[in-house]
Amino acid sequence: MYVENDIDKAVNLILQADGLLITAGAGMGVDSGLPDFRGDHGFWNAYPALGKMKMGFTAIANEAAFRDHPKLAWGFYGHRLQLYRNTVPHAGFEILQKFGRRMQHGSFVYTSNVDGQFQEAGFDNQRIVECHGSIHYLQCMASCTTDIWSADELIVDVDEVMCTLRSELPKCPHCGELARPNILMFNDWSFLSKRTDLQQQRLTRWLQDVERLVIIELGAGTTIATVRRQGEAHGRPLIRINPTNAGVFGTEAVGLLAGALAGLQMIKSRMNQSN
Repeated sequence: MYVENDIDKAVNLILQADGLLITAGAGMGVDSGLPDFRGDHGFWNAYPALGKMKMGFTAIANEAAFRDHPKLAWGFYGHRLQLYRNTVPHAGFEILQKFGRRMQHGSFVYTSNVDGQFQEAGFDNQRIVECHGSIHYLQCMASCTTDIWSADELIVDVDEVMCTLRSELPKCPHCGELARPNILMFNDWSFLSKRTDLQQQRLTRWLQDVERLVIIELGAGTTIATVRRQGEAHGRPLIRINPTNAGVFGTEAVGLLAGALAGLQMIKSRMNQSN
């Protein structure tokens, strides 16, 4: 449980920093109305057709699903693509932008989310690492090319009841074979990482200029701990905002047991009071 001193400490860490690294997991999107798949039952509530087949998240978010059940796999990912396109980022994104604008080196984002919500909220696309890729980009299932192309022109028609794609399957423009999202899935050996690698290189260069880094971690779970490890890897002050697991270690770390938006609003309110 957070206490008043924790919020004050978080404010001071932000005010003293010259650069902000935002690390975000699936919980960041919950306040925008996006689903956070916690266990099979939570996933099946969102996709009852997959529940009837007893097909969990790891089974459909899998390269093999595109080979064996392409209409079903694209039904799932096509629905998510439309959902993310139609989602308005919550007010916490703007709060983070305001924090970053106070700092000499601004902010950089590291997220496991594939939804493109940080870009939609107005963050600089050149200052975002999407470590698991993005649903807004495609690649060839047959690996005929290492090209990664935008999905902006892709129109999908999904039968949401059956979770199947009604429209034509997306095709590779080079060879005509099936296209898939440029997302790192479970048991995925074909993910093309060059876009993500370039993002990571930009983050590495940015970090070299930042002397007083502060990290704000939002909605990062422990099951897939990629985002948590990134935030802890730099040995810099960390503000962890999480509604169920906000434990931190070290004197320069703060844990706030709250959702992303609520935690950011508490910090913003206290910061406004101190100005």
